[in-house]
Amino acid sequence: MAEEKANFVENSDNTLLEEQYMKSLDAIEEGQLISGRVIQISTENVFIDIGYKSEGKVLLSEFKDPPQVGDSVDIVLIRKEGREGSIIVSKQKADEKIFWRDLRKAFNERTPVQGTISQSINGGYDVDLGFGIHAFLPLSKVDVMRVSEERTKEFLNNKSFFFIERMYSNGNINIVVSRRAWLESENKKRREEFFSSVSIGDEVTGLVKSFTSFGAFIDLGGFDGLLHINDMSWGHVTSPKEIVNLGDSLDLKVIRIDSEERRINLSLKHFTEDPWSTFEERYHLDDVVSGQVTKLTNFGAFIQLEEGVEGLAHISEFSWVKRVQHPQELLKIGDAVEVKILNYDITKGKVSLGLKQVQPNPWDDIESRFPVGMRIKRKVKTISNFGAFFELEEGIDGLLHLDDFSWTKRHKHPSELLKEDEEIEIMIIDVDQENRRVKLGLKQLEEDPWKSLQKAFSRGSVIEGVITGITDLGFFVKVQGEIVGLIIKRNLYDPNTEDLETVLAQYHEGDAIKAVVTEITPLKQRLSLSRKEYFKKTHREELARYIHDESTEETVSLGDLLKEKLSE
Repeated sequence: MAEEKANFVENSDNTLLEEQYMKSLDAIEEGQLISGRVIQISTENVFIDIGYKSEGKVLLSEFKDPPQVGDSVDIVLIRKEGREGSIIVSKQKADEKIFWRDLRKAFNERTPVQGTISQSINGGYDVDLGFGIHAFLPLSKVDVMRVSEERTKEFLNNKSFFFIERMYSNGNINIVVSRRAWLESENKKRREEFFSSVSIGDEVTGLVKSFTSFGAFIDLGGFDGLLHINDMSWGHVTSPKEIVNLGDSLDLKVIRIDSEERRINLSLKHFTEDPWSTFEERYHLDDVVSGQVTKLTNFGAFIQLEEGVEGLAHISEFSWVKRVQHPQELLKIGDAVEVKILNYDITKGKVSLGLKQVQPNPWDDIESRFPVGMRIKRKVKTISNFGAFFELEEGIDGLLHLDDFSWTKRHKHPSELLKEDEEIEIMIIDVDQENRRVKLGLKQLEEDPWKSLQKAFSRGSVIEGVITGITDLGFFVKVQGEIVGLIIKRNLYDPNTEDLETVLAQYHEGDAIKAVVTEITPLKQRLSLSRKEYFKKTHREELARYIHDESTEETVSLGDLLKEKLSE
Protein backbone atom coordinates (compact mmCIF):
# COMPACT_ATOMS: atom_id res chain seq x y z
CA MET A 1 0.00 0.00 0.00
CA ALA A 2 2.79 2.32 0.89
CA GLU A 3 4.64 1.34 -2.33
CA GLU A 4 1.61 2.14 -4.45
CA LYS A 5 1.32 5.46 -2.72
CA ALA A 6 4.96 6.30 -3.47
CA ASN A 7 4.54 5.42 -7.15
CA PHE A 8 1.52 7.62 -7.35
CA VAL A 9 3.40 10.58 -5.90
CA GLU A 10 6.33 10.08 -8.35
CA ASN A 11 4.05 9.89 -11.34
CA SER A 12 2.26 12.97 -10.18
CA ASP A 13 5.57 14.90 -9.97
CA ASN A 14 6.61 13.81 -13.51
CA THR A 15 3.28 14.80 -14.87
CA LEU A 16 3.58 18.19 -13.19
CA LEU A 17 7.02 18.75 -14.62
CA GLU A 18 5.90 17.77 -18.09
CA GLU A 19 2.92 20.09 -17.89
CA GLN A 20 5.18 22.94 -16.78
CA TYR A 21 7.60 22.33 -19.65
CA MET A 22 4.81 22.09 -22.19
CA LYS A 23 3.47 25.38 -20.93
CA SER A 24 6.93 26.99 -21.35
CA LEU A 25 7.36 25.38 -24.79
CA ASP A 26 3.95 26.67 -25.83
CA ALA A 27 5.40 30.19 -25.63
CA ILE A 28 7.91 29.30 -28.38
CA GLU A 29 6.62 29.08 -31.91
CA GLU A 30 7.91 26.72 -34.52
CA GLY A 31 10.44 28.48 -36.72
CA GLN A 32 11.52 30.69 -33.86
CA LEU A 33 15.18 31.33 -33.09
CA ILE A 34 16.13 30.09 -29.66
CA SER A 35 19.30 29.52 -27.69
CA GLY A 36 20.47 26.19 -26.25
CA ARG A 37 23.48 24.64 -24.51
CA VAL A 38 25.72 21.88 -25.89
CA ILE A 39 25.52 18.92 -23.47
CA GLN A 40 27.01 16.10 -25.56
CA ILE A 41 29.01 15.64 -28.76
CA SER A 42 29.21 12.40 -30.72
CA THR A 43 31.08 11.59 -33.89
CA GLU A 44 28.14 12.76 -36.01
CA ASN A 45 25.78 14.77 -33.80
CA VAL A 46 25.72 17.57 -31.30
CA PHE A 47 23.07 17.35 -28.56
CA ILE A 48 21.63 20.61 -27.37
CA ASP A 49 19.56 21.22 -24.25
CA ILE A 50 16.83 23.81 -24.68
CA GLY A 51 15.08 22.94 -21.38
CA TYR A 52 12.81 20.17 -22.71
CA LYS A 53 12.55 16.56 -21.58
CA SER A 54 14.50 15.54 -24.64
CA GLU A 55 17.46 17.25 -26.26
CA GLY A 56 17.64 18.74 -29.68
CA LYS A 57 19.97 17.03 -32.10
CA VAL A 58 22.10 18.82 -34.76
CA LEU A 59 24.53 17.28 -37.24
CA LEU A 60 28.14 18.09 -36.41
CA SER A 61 28.69 19.02 -40.07
CA GLU A 62 26.43 22.07 -39.61
CA PHE A 63 29.06 23.68 -37.44
CA LYS A 64 31.77 25.64 -39.17
CA ASP A 65 34.01 25.22 -36.12
CA PRO A 66 33.56 22.17 -33.83
CA PRO A 67 31.73 23.23 -30.62
CA GLN A 68 32.65 22.42 -27.05
CA VAL A 69 30.36 21.02 -24.31
CA GLY A 70 28.81 23.95 -22.51
CA ASP A 71 28.87 26.26 -25.56
CA SER A 72 25.76 28.34 -26.18
CA VAL A 73 24.29 27.66 -29.62
CA ASP A 74 21.55 29.45 -31.56
CA ILE A 75 19.07 27.10 -33.26
CA VAL A 76 15.64 27.25 -34.86
CA LEU A 77 12.77 25.13 -33.52
CA ILE A 78 11.47 23.16 -36.47
CA ARG A 79 8.92 21.00 -34.69
CA LYS A 80 7.96 20.73 -31.03
CA GLU A 81 7.15 17.00 -31.19
CA GLY A 82 8.87 14.53 -33.46
CA ARG A 83 7.95 10.90 -34.19
CA GLU A 84 9.54 9.72 -30.99
CA GLY A 85 8.34 12.67 -28.93
CA SER A 86 11.61 14.57 -29.35
CA ILE A 87 11.91 18.12 -30.65
CA ILE A 88 13.43 18.85 -34.05
CA VAL A 89 15.87 21.79 -34.31
CA SER A 90 18.21 23.22 -37.00
CA LYS A 91 21.40 25.17 -36.60
CA GLN A 92 21.59 25.88 -40.34
CA LYS A 93 18.20 27.59 -40.23
CA ALA A 94 19.36 29.55 -37.21
CA ASP A 95 22.50 30.62 -39.05
CA GLU A 96 20.41 31.82 -41.98
CA LYS A 97 18.12 33.82 -39.71
CA ILE A 98 21.09 35.36 -37.91
CA PHE A 99 22.72 36.10 -41.28
CA TRP A 100 19.65 37.97 -42.55
CA ARG A 101 19.26 39.75 -39.25
CA ASP A 102 22.88 40.91 -39.40
CA LEU A 103 22.56 41.82 -43.08
CA ARG A 104 19.61 44.14 -42.41
CA LYS A 105 21.38 45.59 -39.41
CA ALA A 106 24.52 46.25 -41.52
CA PHE A 107 22.39 48.03 -44.13
CA ASN A 108 20.52 50.14 -41.58
CA GLU A 109 23.56 51.00 -39.45
CA ARG A 110 26.02 51.13 -42.40
CA THR A 111 28.44 48.59 -41.04
CA PRO A 112 30.57 46.43 -43.35
CA VAL A 113 29.71 42.90 -44.45
CA GLN A 114 32.12 40.31 -45.77
CA GLY A 115 31.91 38.55 -49.11
CA THR A 116 33.85 37.08 -51.98
CA ILE A 117 33.99 38.56 -55.51
CA SER A 118 33.02 35.38 -57.35
CA GLN A 119 32.72 36.34 -60.98
CA SER A 120 32.73 39.18 -63.48
CA ILE A 121 29.33 40.15 -64.90
CA ASN A 122 28.07 42.94 -67.11
CA GLY A 123 28.95 46.27 -65.50
CA GLY A 124 30.68 44.85 -62.47
CA TYR A 125 31.01 41.74 -60.32
CA ASP A 126 28.91 39.16 -58.51
CA VAL A 127 29.68 39.02 -54.78
CA ASP A 128 28.91 35.88 -52.76
CA LEU A 129 27.79 37.00 -49.30
CA GLY A 130 27.12 33.46 -48.05
CA PHE A 131 24.06 31.25 -47.51
CA GLY A 132 23.30 31.50 -51.19
CA ILE A 133 22.90 35.28 -51.07
CA HIS A 134 24.60 37.28 -53.86
CA ALA A 135 25.07 41.00 -54.35
CA PHE A 136 26.00 43.19 -57.30
CA LEU A 137 29.26 45.18 -57.12
CA PRO A 138 29.41 47.92 -59.84
CA LEU A 139 32.79 48.33 -61.52
CA SER A 140 32.98 51.95 -60.35
CA LYS A 141 32.69 50.82 -56.72
CA VAL A 142 35.41 48.15 -56.74
CA ASP A 143 38.44 50.25 -55.81
CA VAL A 144 39.42 53.77 -54.79
CA MET A 145 41.31 54.01 -58.08
CA ARG A 146 39.73 53.68 -61.49
CA VAL A 147 39.73 50.06 -62.62
CA SER A 148 41.06 49.69 -66.13
CA GLU A 149 40.17 46.79 -68.37
CA GLU A 150 43.58 45.24 -67.70
CA ARG A 151 42.85 45.15 -63.94
CA THR A 152 39.39 43.54 -63.98
CA LYS A 153 40.70 40.02 -63.36
CA GLU A 154 42.85 40.95 -60.37
CA PHE A 155 39.76 41.28 -58.12
CA LEU A 156 38.27 37.86 -58.84
CA ASN A 157 38.12 35.49 -55.83
CA ASN A 158 39.12 38.44 -53.64
CA LYS A 159 37.60 38.19 -50.17
CA SER A 160 36.82 41.63 -48.84
CA PHE A 161 34.45 43.84 -46.88
CA PHE A 162 31.67 45.92 -48.43
CA PHE A 163 29.08 48.50 -47.49
CA ILE A 164 25.50 47.70 -48.55
CA GLU A 165 24.39 50.58 -50.76
CA ARG A 166 20.91 49.27 -51.60
CA MET A 167 18.79 46.37 -50.36
CA TYR A 168 15.29 45.80 -51.75
CA SER A 169 12.96 43.07 -52.99
CA ASN A 170 10.70 43.01 -56.02
CA GLY A 171 10.00 39.30 -55.91
CA ASN A 172 13.74 38.61 -55.75
CA ILE A 173 16.15 40.01 -53.24
CA ASN A 174 18.45 42.65 -54.79
CA ILE A 175 21.54 43.87 -52.98
CA VAL A 176 24.09 46.42 -54.29
CA VAL A 177 27.38 46.75 -52.43
CA SER A 178 30.44 49.04 -52.56
CA ARG A 179 33.98 47.98 -51.79
CA ARG A 180 35.31 51.46 -52.59
CA ALA A 181 33.18 53.06 -49.86
CA TRP A 182 34.55 50.60 -47.31
CA LEU A 183 38.15 51.20 -48.48
CA GLU A 184 37.65 54.96 -48.23
CA SER A 185 36.24 54.56 -44.74
CA GLU A 186 39.20 52.43 -43.65
CA ASN A 187 41.66 54.81 -45.26
CA LYS A 188 40.08 57.72 -43.43
CA LYS A 189 40.36 55.87 -40.12
CA ARG A 190 44.01 55.03 -40.75
CA ARG A 191 44.76 58.59 -41.85
CA GLU A 192 43.14 60.05 -38.72
CA GLU A 193 45.00 57.55 -36.58
CA PHE A 194 48.27 58.42 -38.35
CA PHE A 195 47.93 62.15 -37.78
CA SER A 196 46.93 61.65 -34.15
CA SER A 197 49.66 59.14 -33.26
CA VAL A 198 52.68 59.75 -35.54
CA SER A 199 55.20 62.53 -34.90
CA ILE A 200 58.12 64.02 -36.81
CA GLY A 201 61.08 61.68 -36.57
CA ASP A 202 58.96 58.52 -36.31
CA GLU A 203 59.65 55.59 -38.64
CA VAL A 204 56.90 54.28 -40.92
CA THR A 205 56.66 51.65 -43.64
CA GLY A 206 55.06 52.21 -47.04
CA LEU A 207 54.93 51.04 -50.65
CA VAL A 208 56.15 53.05 -53.63
CA LYS A 209 52.89 53.88 -55.38
CA SER A 210 53.79 56.25 -58.22
CA PHE A 211 56.46 58.63 -59.52
CA THR A 212 56.63 62.30 -60.39
CA SER A 213 59.54 64.37 -61.68
CA PHE A 214 60.14 65.64 -58.13
CA GLY A 215 59.80 62.43 -56.15
CA ALA A 216 57.70 59.37 -55.36
CA PHE A 217 54.32 58.95 -53.65
CA ILE A 218 54.33 56.36 -50.88
CA ASP A 219 51.18 54.42 -49.93
CA LEU A 220 51.01 54.44 -46.13
CA GLY A 221 47.86 52.32 -45.99
CA GLY A 222 45.28 53.98 -48.18
CA PHE A 223 46.73 57.50 -48.01
CA ASP A 224 49.91 58.92 -49.47
CA GLY A 225 53.07 60.55 -48.24
CA LEU A 226 55.65 62.27 -50.46
CA LEU A 227 59.25 61.11 -50.68
CA HIS A 228 60.83 64.13 -52.36
CA ILE A 229 63.82 63.57 -54.64
CA ASN A 230 65.93 65.78 -52.36
CA ASP A 231 65.12 63.54 -49.39
CA MET A 232 66.12 60.29 -51.09
CA SER A 233 69.86 60.73 -50.66
CA TRP A 234 72.35 63.23 -49.28
CA GLY A 235 73.93 63.09 -52.72
CA HIS A 236 72.69 64.36 -56.08
CA VAL A 237 69.71 62.44 -57.50
CA THR A 238 68.53 63.12 -61.04
CA SER A 239 65.51 60.82 -61.13
CA PRO A 240 63.53 59.10 -58.33
CA LYS A 241 63.85 55.83 -60.22
CA GLU A 242 67.60 55.85 -59.54
CA ILE A 243 66.84 55.19 -55.86
CA VAL A 244 63.50 53.34 -55.57
CA ASN A 245 61.34 51.04 -57.71
CA LEU A 246 57.59 50.87 -58.13
CA GLY A 247 56.11 48.55 -55.49
CA ASP A 248 59.16 48.69 -53.19
CA SER A 249 58.44 48.38 -49.48
CA LEU A 250 60.40 51.11 -47.71
CA ASP A 251 61.19 52.05 -44.14
CA LEU A 252 61.02 55.85 -43.98
CA LYS A 253 61.30 58.69 -41.53
CA VAL A 254 58.59 61.31 -41.12
CA ILE A 255 60.22 64.74 -41.53
CA ARG A 256 57.11 66.95 -41.92
CA ILE A 257 53.43 66.67 -41.02
CA ASP A 258 50.79 69.23 -42.01
CA SER A 259 47.55 68.19 -40.27
CA GLU A 260 45.50 70.94 -41.87
CA GLU A 261 46.62 70.27 -45.43
CA ARG A 262 46.87 66.53 -44.72
CA ARG A 263 50.40 66.42 -46.14
CA ILE A 264 53.17 64.07 -45.08
CA ASN A 265 56.81 64.37 -46.11
CA LEU A 266 59.02 61.32 -45.81
CA SER A 267 62.76 60.73 -46.04
CA LEU A 268 65.21 57.96 -46.77
CA LYS A 269 68.37 59.94 -46.23
CA HIS A 270 67.58 60.92 -42.65
CA PHE A 271 68.42 57.42 -41.44
CA THR A 272 72.07 58.46 -41.81
CA GLU A 273 73.98 61.55 -40.65
CA ASP A 274 74.35 64.40 -43.11
CA PRO A 275 77.93 63.92 -44.43
CA TRP A 276 78.18 67.67 -45.04
CA SER A 277 78.00 68.32 -41.30
CA THR A 278 81.43 66.71 -40.89
CA PHE A 279 82.82 67.52 -44.35
CA GLU A 280 85.69 69.69 -43.11
CA GLU A 281 86.90 66.94 -40.83
CA ARG A 282 87.74 64.81 -43.86
CA TYR A 283 88.37 67.24 -46.72
CA HIS A 284 90.45 70.40 -47.21
CA LEU A 285 91.27 72.78 -50.05
CA ASP A 286 93.89 71.40 -52.48
CA ASP A 287 93.46 67.84 -51.16
CA VAL A 288 93.83 65.19 -53.85
CA VAL A 289 91.03 62.67 -53.30
CA SER A 290 89.55 59.64 -55.07
CA GLY A 291 86.03 59.55 -56.47
CA GLN A 292 83.74 57.86 -58.94
CA VAL A 293 82.06 59.43 -61.96
CA THR A 294 78.28 59.34 -61.48
CA LYS A 295 76.99 61.60 -64.25
CA LEU A 296 78.21 63.40 -67.38
CA THR A 297 76.71 66.65 -68.67
CA ASN A 298 77.65 69.12 -71.39
CA PHE A 299 79.38 71.32 -68.83
CA GLY A 300 81.25 68.75 -66.76
CA ALA A 301 81.21 65.58 -64.68
CA PHE A 302 79.68 64.83 -61.29
CA ILE A 303 82.04 62.82 -59.11
CA GLN A 304 81.02 61.11 -55.87
CA LEU A 305 83.63 61.35 -53.14
CA GLU A 306 81.54 59.34 -50.69
CA GLU A 307 77.88 58.50 -50.10
CA GLY A 308 76.08 61.84 -50.09
CA VAL A 309 79.07 63.98 -51.11
CA GLU A 310 79.23 64.73 -54.81
CA GLY A 311 81.31 67.37 -56.54
CA LEU A 312 81.45 68.90 -60.01
CA ALA A 313 84.52 68.90 -62.21
CA HIS A 314 83.82 71.62 -64.77
CA ILE A 315 84.84 70.85 -68.33
CA SER A 316 87.37 73.70 -68.16
CA GLU A 317 89.19 71.79 -65.40
CA PHE A 318 89.65 68.59 -67.43
CA SER A 319 92.93 69.27 -69.24
CA TRP A 320 95.75 71.80 -69.26
CA VAL A 321 96.16 71.61 -72.99
CA LYS A 322 93.34 69.71 -74.69
CA ARG A 323 90.16 71.49 -75.75
CA VAL A 324 87.53 69.08 -74.40
CA GLN A 325 84.19 69.47 -76.16
CA HIS A 326 82.32 66.95 -73.98
CA PRO A 327 83.33 65.06 -70.81
CA GLN A 328 82.70 61.72 -72.52
CA GLU A 329 85.89 62.31 -74.53
CA LEU A 330 87.89 61.55 -71.37
CA LEU A 331 85.47 59.93 -68.90
CA LYS A 332 82.62 57.47 -68.63
CA ILE A 333 80.15 56.80 -65.84
CA GLY A 334 81.64 54.52 -63.21
CA ASP A 335 85.25 55.59 -63.79
CA ALA A 336 87.44 55.86 -60.69
CA VAL A 337 89.37 59.14 -60.81
CA GLU A 338 91.67 61.30 -58.72
CA VAL A 339 90.71 64.96 -58.36
CA LYS A 340 91.83 68.02 -56.45
CA ILE A 341 89.42 70.00 -54.24
CA LEU A 342 89.41 73.53 -55.70
CA ASN A 343 86.58 75.03 -53.65
CA TYR A 344 83.55 74.07 -51.58
CA ASP A 345 80.39 75.56 -50.05
CA ILE A 346 79.02 73.49 -47.16
CA THR A 347 75.79 75.49 -46.87
CA LYS A 348 74.93 74.75 -50.50
CA GLY A 349 76.44 71.26 -50.51
CA LYS A 350 78.75 72.01 -53.44
CA VAL A 351 82.34 71.00 -54.19
CA SER A 352 84.40 72.21 -57.15
CA LEU A 353 86.87 69.63 -58.37
CA GLY A 354 89.76 69.65 -60.82
CA LEU A 355 91.04 66.79 -62.95
CA LYS A 356 93.92 68.59 -64.62
CA GLN A 357 95.31 69.85 -61.31
CA VAL A 358 96.51 66.36 -60.36
CA GLN A 359 98.70 66.34 -63.49
CA PRO A 360 101.76 68.55 -64.21
CA ASN A 361 100.98 71.61 -66.32
CA PRO A 362 102.98 71.28 -69.56
CA TRP A 363 102.92 75.07 -69.95
CA ASP A 364 105.00 75.48 -66.78
CA ASP A 365 108.18 74.39 -68.56
CA ILE A 366 107.19 75.05 -72.16
CA GLU A 367 110.12 77.42 -72.70
CA SER A 368 112.65 74.75 -71.77
CA ARG A 369 111.14 72.23 -74.18
CA PHE A 370 110.55 74.69 -77.01
CA PRO A 371 113.04 77.56 -76.69
CA VAL A 372 112.90 80.50 -79.09
CA GLY A 373 115.08 79.78 -82.13
CA MET A 374 114.51 76.01 -81.97
CA ARG A 375 114.03 74.37 -85.38
CA ILE A 376 111.51 71.51 -85.51
CA LYS A 377 109.67 69.47 -88.10
CA ARG A 378 105.92 69.10 -87.70
CA LYS A 379 102.87 68.33 -89.82
CA VAL A 380 100.32 70.99 -90.71
CA LYS A 381 97.32 70.33 -88.43
CA THR A 382 94.80 72.86 -89.73
CA ILE A 383 94.80 75.80 -92.10
CA SER A 384 92.87 79.02 -91.48
CA ASN A 385 92.55 82.28 -93.38
CA PHE A 386 95.33 83.88 -91.35
CA GLY A 387 97.79 81.04 -91.01
CA ALA A 388 98.43 77.38 -90.20
CA PHE A 389 98.45 75.46 -86.88
CA PHE A 390 101.01 72.80 -86.01
CA GLU A 391 100.73 70.38 -83.09
CA LEU A 392 104.00 70.66 -81.18
CA GLU A 393 102.95 67.90 -78.74
CA GLU A 394 99.63 66.52 -77.58
CA GLY A 395 97.41 69.44 -76.69
CA ILE A 396 99.90 72.20 -77.51
CA ASP A 397 99.61 73.93 -80.87
CA GLY A 398 101.72 76.62 -82.46
CA LEU A 399 100.61 79.20 -85.04
CA LEU A 400 102.49 80.00 -88.21
CA HIS A 401 100.97 83.34 -89.16
CA LEU A 402 100.68 84.39 -92.80
CA ASP A 403 103.05 87.28 -92.08
CA ASP A 404 105.79 84.80 -91.15
CA PHE A 405 105.64 82.76 -94.35
CA SER A 406 108.10 84.84 -96.37
CA TRP A 407 110.34 87.86 -95.97
CA THR A 408 109.49 89.18 -99.39
CA LYS A 409 106.40 87.47 -100.82
CA ARG A 410 102.90 88.38 -99.70
CA HIS A 411 100.65 85.31 -99.76
CA LYS A 412 96.91 85.84 -99.83
CA HIS A 413 96.12 82.48 -98.23
CA PRO A 414 98.22 79.81 -96.47
CA SER A 415 96.99 77.19 -98.92
CA GLU A 416 99.13 78.84 -101.61
CA LEU A 417 102.16 77.38 -99.86
CA LEU A 418 100.93 74.65 -97.45
CA LYS A 419 98.47 71.79 -97.27
CA GLU A 420 97.19 69.81 -94.28
CA ASP A 421 99.30 66.85 -93.06
CA GLU A 422 102.33 68.20 -94.93
CA GLU A 423 105.46 68.04 -92.80
CA ILE A 424 107.77 71.05 -92.98
CA GLU A 425 110.54 72.63 -90.96
CA ILE A 426 109.55 75.61 -88.82
CA MET A 427 111.13 77.73 -86.09
CA ILE A 428 109.91 78.70 -82.62
CA ILE A 429 109.93 82.50 -82.72
CA ASP A 430 107.93 83.36 -79.57
CA VAL A 431 106.54 81.61 -76.48
CA ASP A 432 103.84 83.34 -74.39
CA GLN A 433 103.53 81.13 -71.32
CA GLU A 434 100.94 83.30 -69.57
CA ASN A 435 98.53 83.39 -72.52
CA ARG A 436 99.53 79.90 -73.66
CA ARG A 437 100.55 80.82 -77.18
CA VAL A 438 103.44 79.69 -79.34
CA LYS A 439 104.35 81.56 -82.50
CA LEU A 440 106.11 79.79 -85.34
CA GLY A 441 108.06 81.11 -88.27
CA LEU A 442 108.94 79.81 -91.71
CA LYS A 443 110.77 82.80 -93.09
CA GLN A 444 112.95 82.91 -89.97
CA LEU A 445 114.72 79.76 -91.15
CA GLU A 446 116.63 82.09 -93.49
CA GLU A 447 118.34 85.40 -92.84
CA ASP A 448 116.14 88.43 -93.31
CA PRO A 449 117.05 89.74 -96.82
CA TRP A 450 115.92 93.19 -95.78
CA LYS A 451 118.53 93.31 -93.06
CA SER A 452 121.13 91.98 -95.48
CA LEU A 453 120.13 94.61 -97.98
CA GLN A 454 120.34 97.31 -95.35
CA LYS A 455 123.84 96.19 -94.39
CA ALA A 456 124.96 96.16 -98.02
CA PHE A 457 123.24 99.32 -99.25
CA SER A 458 122.99 102.30 -96.98
CA ARG A 459 120.94 105.33 -97.78
CA GLY A 460 122.39 107.21 -100.78
CA SER A 461 124.16 104.18 -102.23
CA VAL A 462 123.61 103.03 -105.80
CA ILE A 463 121.81 99.77 -106.41
CA GLU A 464 121.03 97.93 -109.59
CA GLY A 465 117.85 96.02 -110.30
CA VAL A 466 115.35 94.84 -112.92
CA ILE A 467 112.10 96.60 -113.71
CA THR A 468 109.24 94.25 -112.79
CA GLY A 469 106.35 96.64 -113.28
CA ILE A 470 105.52 100.01 -114.80
CA THR A 471 102.45 101.67 -113.28
CA ASP A 472 101.00 105.11 -112.72
CA LEU A 473 103.00 105.22 -109.49
CA GLY A 474 106.28 104.63 -111.24
CA PHE A 475 108.71 101.71 -111.70
CA PHE A 476 108.80 98.62 -109.46
CA VAL A 477 112.35 97.35 -109.38
CA LYS A 478 113.51 93.99 -108.05
CA VAL A 479 116.90 94.04 -106.39
CA GLN A 480 118.96 91.39 -104.59
CA GLY A 481 117.19 89.05 -102.20
CA GLU A 482 114.02 89.22 -104.29
CA ILE A 483 113.22 92.54 -102.68
CA VAL A 484 111.13 94.95 -104.73
CA GLY A 485 111.57 98.71 -104.43
CA LEU A 486 109.66 101.60 -105.96
CA ILE A 487 110.83 104.57 -108.04
CA ILE A 488 107.95 107.03 -107.94
CA LYS A 489 107.32 109.14 -111.04
CA ARG A 490 108.85 112.33 -109.74
CA ASN A 491 112.06 110.43 -109.10
CA LEU A 492 112.21 108.90 -112.56
CA TYR A 493 113.65 111.96 -114.31
CA ASP A 494 115.41 115.30 -113.92
CA PRO A 495 112.99 117.96 -115.16
CA ASN A 496 115.95 120.24 -115.98
CA THR A 497 117.40 117.87 -118.56
CA GLU A 498 114.64 115.30 -119.33
CA ASP A 499 110.89 114.93 -119.79
CA LEU A 500 108.81 112.11 -118.31
CA GLU A 501 107.42 110.81 -121.57
CA THR A 502 110.88 110.27 -123.00
CA VAL A 503 111.97 108.36 -119.91
CA LEU A 504 108.83 106.19 -119.85
CA ALA A 505 109.32 105.35 -123.50
CA GLN A 506 112.95 104.56 -122.89
CA TYR A 507 112.39 101.74 -120.33
CA HIS A 508 110.42 98.49 -120.41
CA GLU A 509 109.70 95.61 -118.00
CA GLY A 510 112.77 93.41 -117.71
CA ASP A 511 115.20 96.24 -118.34
CA ALA A 512 118.09 96.71 -115.96
CA ILE A 513 118.13 100.02 -114.18
CA LYS A 514 120.32 101.76 -111.64
CA ALA A 515 118.99 104.00 -108.87
CA VAL A 516 119.93 105.52 -105.56
CA VAL A 517 118.55 104.14 -102.27
CA THR A 518 116.57 106.98 -100.67
CA GLU A 519 114.93 104.89 -97.93
CA ILE A 520 115.27 101.32 -96.65
CA THR A 521 113.16 100.23 -93.65
CA PRO A 522 113.29 96.45 -92.95
CA LEU A 523 110.60 96.64 -90.25
CA LYS A 524 108.09 98.07 -92.71
CA GLN A 525 109.68 96.26 -95.66
CA ARG A 526 109.93 99.49 -97.56
CA LEU A 527 112.55 100.31 -100.23
CA SER A 528 112.40 103.68 -102.01
CA LEU A 529 114.65 104.35 -105.01
CA SER A 530 115.41 107.36 -107.20
CA ARG A 531 116.69 107.45 -110.77
CA LYS A 532 116.83 111.22 -110.58
CA GLU A 533 119.16 111.06 -107.58
CA TYR A 534 121.22 108.45 -109.36
CA PHE A 535 121.93 110.82 -112.25
CA LYS A 536 122.55 113.66 -109.84
CA LYS A 537 124.97 111.47 -107.95
CA THR A 538 126.62 110.40 -111.21
CA HIS A 539 126.94 113.99 -112.39
CA ARG A 540 128.41 115.03 -109.06
CA GLU A 541 130.91 112.23 -109.17
CA GLU A 542 131.89 113.05 -112.74
CA LEU A 543 132.20 116.71 -111.86
CA ALA A 544 134.31 115.85 -108.88
CA ARG A 545 136.58 113.72 -110.98
CA TYR A 546 136.82 116.47 -113.57
CA ILE A 547 137.67 119.05 -110.98
CA HIS A 548 140.18 116.67 -109.48
CA ASP A 549 141.75 116.03 -112.86
CA GLU A 550 141.95 119.74 -113.72
CA SER A 551 143.45 120.68 -110.40
CA THR A 552 146.04 117.94 -110.74
CA GLU A 553 147.14 119.22 -114.15
CA GLU A 554 147.48 122.80 -112.89
CA THR A 555 149.56 121.76 -109.92
CA VAL A 556 152.03 119.86 -112.12
CA SER A 557 152.53 122.75 -114.53
CA LEU A 558 153.23 125.24 -111.74
CA GLY A 559 155.75 122.90 -110.14
CA ASP A 560 157.45 122.40 -113.37
CA LEU A 561 157.63 126.18 -113.81
CA LEU A 562 159.16 126.69 -110.36
CA LYS A 563 161.69 124.03 -110.98
CA GLU A 564 162.58 125.60 -114.20
CA LYS A 565 162.80 129.01 -112.43
CA LEU A 566 165.13 127.76 -109.74
CA SER A 567 167.32 125.92 -112.16
CA GLU A 568 167.96 129.14 -113.98
